[in-house]
Amino acid sequence: MGVSELEDSSLLLDEKLLRFMDQLALLEEKRATLNSLIEQGWFSMSKARYSMGNKHVSALQYASEIEPLVSVHARTLDNGEVDFCTERVKQKCSNEAGKDARLIEDIGPQEEGVRRRIKPKKDIAEKDAREEASSEKVPEVTPVRKGDQNPQQDPLKWFGILVPQSLKQAQSSFKQVIELSAEIATLQTAVLNTRQELKHSMKDKHILQEEASAAQLDKEAD
Repeated sequence: MGVSELEDSSLLLDEKLLRFMDQLALLEEKRATLNSLIEQGWFSMSKARYSMGNKHVSALQYASEIEPLVSVHARTLDNGEVDFCTERVKQKCSNEAGKDARLIEDIGPQEEGVRRRIKPKKDIAEKDAREEASSEKVPEVTPVRKGDQNPQQDPLKWFGILVPQSLKQAQSSFKQVIELSAEIATLQTAVLNTRQELKHSMKDKHILQEEASAAQLDKEAD
Protein backbone atom coordinates (compact mmCIF):
# COMPACT_ATOMS: atom_id res chain seq x y z
CA MET A 1 0.00 0.00 0.00
CA GLY A 2 2.84 2.38 0.91
CA VAL A 3 4.73 1.65 -2.29
CA SER A 4 1.71 2.40 -4.49
CA GLU A 5 1.05 5.66 -2.65
CA LEU A 6 4.70 6.62 -3.08
CA GLU A 7 4.50 5.94 -6.82
CA ASP A 8 1.32 7.99 -7.15
CA SER A 9 2.90 10.81 -5.22
CA SER A 10 5.96 10.72 -7.45
CA LEU A 11 3.83 10.80 -10.62
CA LEU A 12 1.80 13.72 -9.27
CA LEU A 13 4.99 15.56 -8.35
CA ASP A 14 6.41 14.99 -11.84
CA GLU A 15 3.24 16.34 -13.45
CA LYS A 16 3.31 19.47 -11.29
CA LEU A 17 7.01 19.95 -12.02
CA LEU A 18 6.45 19.71 -15.79
CA ARG A 19 3.55 22.16 -15.55
CA PHE A 20 5.72 24.51 -13.49
CA MET A 21 8.49 24.40 -16.11
CA ASP A 22 5.99 25.07 -18.92
CA GLN A 23 4.56 28.04 -17.06
CA LEU A 24 8.04 29.45 -16.44
CA ALA A 25 8.95 29.11 -20.12
CA LEU A 26 5.72 30.80 -21.20
CA LEU A 27 6.21 33.56 -18.62
CA GLU A 28 9.73 34.22 -19.86
CA GLU A 29 8.48 34.37 -23.44
CA LYS A 30 5.71 36.83 -22.61
CA ARG A 31 8.08 39.02 -20.61
CA ALA A 32 10.46 39.18 -23.57
CA THR A 33 7.56 40.15 -25.84
CA LEU A 34 6.47 42.81 -23.34
CA ASN A 35 9.93 44.37 -23.21
CA SER A 36 10.13 44.32 -27.00
CA LEU A 37 6.75 46.07 -27.34
CA ILE A 38 7.72 48.72 -24.80
CA GLU A 39 10.97 49.42 -26.64
CA GLN A 40 9.15 49.54 -29.96
CA GLY A 41 6.53 51.92 -28.54
CA TRP A 42 9.10 54.36 -27.16
CA PHE A 43 11.12 54.17 -30.37
CA SER A 44 8.03 55.02 -32.43
CA MET A 45 7.25 57.84 -30.01
CA SER A 46 10.73 59.29 -30.47
CA LYS A 47 10.33 59.11 -34.26
CA ALA A 48 7.02 61.00 -33.98
CA ARG A 49 8.61 63.68 -31.80
CA TYR A 50 11.45 64.01 -34.30
CA SER A 51 9.08 64.52 -37.23
CA MET A 52 6.49 66.73 -35.46
CA GLY A 53 8.72 68.49 -32.95
CA ASN A 54 9.21 68.04 -29.22
CA LYS A 55 6.60 70.65 -28.32
CA HIS A 56 3.92 69.00 -30.47
CA VAL A 57 4.25 65.57 -28.84
CA SER A 58 4.35 66.19 -25.11
CA ALA A 59 2.16 66.45 -22.05
CA LEU A 60 1.07 69.92 -23.17
CA GLN A 61 -1.28 68.32 -25.72
CA TYR A 62 -3.15 66.25 -23.12
CA ALA A 63 -6.88 66.90 -22.80
CA SER A 64 -8.13 68.92 -19.86
CA GLU A 65 -10.31 66.00 -18.74
CA ILE A 66 -8.89 62.49 -19.11
CA GLU A 67 -10.74 59.28 -18.37
CA PRO A 68 -9.28 55.76 -18.74
CA LEU A 69 -10.25 53.85 -21.85
CA VAL A 70 -9.18 50.48 -20.40
CA SER A 71 -10.05 48.95 -17.05
CA VAL A 72 -8.45 45.89 -15.43
CA HIS A 73 -10.62 43.34 -13.64
CA ALA A 74 -9.43 40.61 -11.29
CA ARG A 75 -11.47 37.55 -10.42
CA THR A 76 -10.73 34.46 -8.37
CA LEU A 77 -11.31 31.15 -10.14
CA ASP A 78 -12.62 27.95 -8.58
CA ASN A 79 -9.11 26.48 -8.28
CA GLY A 80 -7.94 29.52 -6.27
CA GLU A 81 -6.02 31.20 -9.09
CA VAL A 82 -6.52 34.88 -9.88
CA ASP A 83 -7.42 35.86 -13.44
CA PHE A 84 -6.66 39.39 -14.68
CA CYS A 85 -8.47 40.64 -17.78
CA THR A 86 -8.71 43.99 -19.56
CA GLU A 87 -11.91 45.63 -20.76
CA ARG A 88 -12.26 48.65 -22.99
CA VAL A 89 -14.69 51.28 -21.70
CA LYS A 90 -17.42 52.30 -24.12
CA GLN A 91 -17.34 55.95 -25.13
CA LYS A 92 -20.13 58.22 -23.97
CA CYS A 93 -22.71 59.28 -26.50
CA SER A 94 -22.60 62.87 -27.75
CA ASN A 95 -26.28 63.26 -26.80
CA GLU A 96 -25.45 62.84 -23.11
CA ALA A 97 -22.68 65.41 -23.41
CA GLY A 98 -25.12 67.79 -25.12
CA LYS A 99 -27.64 67.38 -22.30
CA ASP A 100 -24.99 68.24 -19.73
CA ALA A 101 -23.93 71.27 -21.77
CA ARG A 102 -27.50 72.55 -22.07
CA LEU A 103 -28.01 72.18 -18.34
CA ILE A 104 -24.91 74.24 -17.69
CA GLU A 105 -25.82 76.91 -20.23
CA ASP A 106 -29.34 77.38 -18.88
CA ILE A 107 -28.03 78.33 -15.44
CA GLY A 108 -27.51 82.02 -14.75
CA PRO A 109 -29.15 85.31 -15.83
CA GLN A 110 -30.58 85.42 -19.35
CA GLU A 111 -29.67 88.05 -21.92
CA GLU A 112 -33.22 89.45 -22.01
CA GLY A 113 -33.03 90.36 -18.33
CA VAL A 114 -29.85 92.33 -18.90
CA ARG A 115 -31.33 94.22 -21.84
CA ARG A 116 -34.44 95.17 -19.83
CA ARG A 117 -32.31 96.98 -17.25
CA ILE A 118 -30.62 99.09 -19.91
CA LYS A 119 -33.69 100.12 -22.00
CA PRO A 120 -36.02 102.98 -20.88
CA LYS A 121 -39.25 102.16 -19.07
CA LYS A 122 -41.53 103.38 -21.88
CA ASP A 123 -40.20 100.69 -24.28
CA ILE A 124 -40.68 97.82 -21.82
CA ALA A 125 -44.40 97.27 -22.57
CA GLU A 126 -43.91 97.27 -26.35
CA LYS A 127 -40.87 94.98 -26.11
CA ASP A 128 -42.69 92.49 -23.84
CA ALA A 129 -45.60 92.32 -26.26
CA ARG A 130 -43.29 91.63 -29.20
CA GLU A 131 -41.44 88.93 -27.25
CA GLU A 132 -44.68 87.18 -26.28
CA ALA A 133 -45.87 87.17 -29.88
CA SER A 134 -42.56 85.88 -31.20
CA SER A 135 -42.30 83.17 -28.49
CA GLU A 136 -45.65 81.73 -29.57
CA LYS A 137 -44.59 81.45 -33.23
CA VAL A 138 -40.87 80.66 -33.15
CA PRO A 139 -39.90 77.26 -31.64
CA GLU A 140 -37.27 77.18 -28.92
CA VAL A 141 -33.76 76.66 -30.27
CA THR A 142 -31.24 75.02 -27.98
CA PRO A 143 -27.74 76.55 -28.03
CA VAL A 144 -25.04 74.46 -29.65
CA ARG A 145 -21.47 74.50 -28.47
CA LYS A 146 -18.70 74.83 -31.00
CA GLY A 147 -16.87 71.67 -29.94
CA ASP A 148 -18.09 69.01 -27.56
CA GLN A 149 -14.85 67.64 -26.19
CA ASN A 150 -15.35 64.05 -25.23
CA PRO A 151 -12.79 63.11 -22.56
CA GLN A 152 -12.94 59.53 -23.83
CA GLN A 153 -11.95 60.36 -27.40
CA ASP A 154 -9.03 58.76 -29.20
CA PRO A 155 -5.84 60.12 -27.57
CA LEU A 156 -4.26 60.44 -31.02
CA LYS A 157 -6.56 63.41 -31.70
CA TRP A 158 -4.87 65.33 -28.90
CA PHE A 159 -1.84 65.73 -31.16
CA GLY A 160 -3.73 66.78 -34.29
CA ILE A 161 -5.87 65.36 -37.05
CA LEU A 162 -3.10 64.19 -39.40
CA VAL A 163 -0.65 62.43 -37.10
CA PRO A 164 2.34 60.50 -38.45
CA GLN A 165 2.26 56.74 -38.81
CA SER A 166 4.94 56.35 -36.14
CA LEU A 167 2.60 57.83 -33.52
CA LYS A 168 -0.12 55.34 -34.49
CA GLN A 169 2.40 52.53 -34.20
CA ALA A 170 3.36 53.74 -30.74
CA GLN A 171 -0.29 53.68 -29.65
CA SER A 172 -0.74 50.17 -31.05
CA SER A 173 2.35 48.93 -29.21
CA PHE A 174 1.25 50.34 -25.87
CA LYS A 175 -2.26 48.88 -26.34
CA GLN A 176 -0.69 45.45 -26.72
CA VAL A 177 1.44 46.14 -23.66
CA ILE A 178 -1.67 46.70 -21.53
CA GLU A 179 -3.30 43.45 -22.64
CA LEU A 180 -0.05 41.50 -22.31
CA SER A 181 0.54 42.88 -18.81
CA ALA A 182 -2.75 41.39 -17.65
CA GLU A 183 -1.79 38.03 -19.16
CA ILE A 184 1.60 38.14 -17.45
CA ALA A 185 0.01 38.98 -14.09
CA THR A 186 -2.34 36.01 -14.45
CA LEU A 187 0.47 33.68 -15.45
CA GLN A 188 2.72 34.90 -12.66
CA THR A 189 -0.01 34.18 -10.12
CA ALA A 190 -0.39 30.68 -11.57
CA VAL A 191 3.38 30.12 -11.29
CA LEU A 192 3.35 31.10 -7.61
CA ASN A 193 0.43 28.76 -6.91
CA THR A 194 2.12 25.87 -8.72
CA ARG A 195 5.29 26.52 -6.74
CA GLN A 196 3.37 26.21 -3.49
CA GLU A 197 1.76 23.00 -4.71
CA LEU A 198 5.20 21.62 -5.53
CA LYS A 199 6.43 22.35 -2.00
CA HIS A 200 3.46 20.56 -0.45
CA SER A 201 3.81 17.60 -2.80
CA MET A 202 7.52 17.27 -1.98
CA LYS A 203 6.73 17.29 1.75
CA ASP A 204 4.10 14.60 1.25
CA LYS A 205 6.55 12.51 -0.77
CA HIS A 206 9.23 12.78 1.93
CA ILE A 207 6.71 11.64 4.55
CA LEU A 208 5.74 8.65 2.41
CA GLN A 209 9.38 7.79 1.82
CA GLU A 210 10.07 7.85 5.55
CA GLU A 211 7.06 5.64 6.20
CA ALA A 212 8.09 3.23 3.45
CA SER A 213 11.67 3.03 4.74
CA ALA A 214 10.41 2.47 8.30
CA ALA A 215 8.14 -0.34 7.09
CA GLN A 216 11.05 -1.90 5.18
CA LEU A 217 13.22 -1.81 8.30
CA ASP A 218 10.47 -3.48 10.32
CA LYS A 219 10.24 -6.28 7.76
CA GLU A 220 13.99 -6.80 7.81
CA ALA A 221 14.00 -6.81 11.61
CA ASP A 222 11.31 -9.49 11.67
